[in-house]
Amino acid sequence: MNKTIEIPIYQKQNLTIEEAAVYSNIGRNKLRQLTDDEKCVFVLWVGEKRLIKRKQFDEFIEKAYSI
Repeated sequence: MNKTIEIPIYQKQNLTIEEAAVYSNIGRNKLRQLTDDEKCVFVLWVGEKRLIKRKQFDEFIEKAYSI
């Protein structure tokens, strides 16, 4: 019996690009552009996969005037 556990986005510590796009209403391409920057504080690289650190992402959005 395989059970898939669905965790709401707002409870996840890290988000995929697709989840972060839905969560923030920022496009996937813009998120990829932001996370390509070496100084990006809210990206977590797991091999080739990039994840968005939700708490740091929230702080970034709250402080941002425009992106």
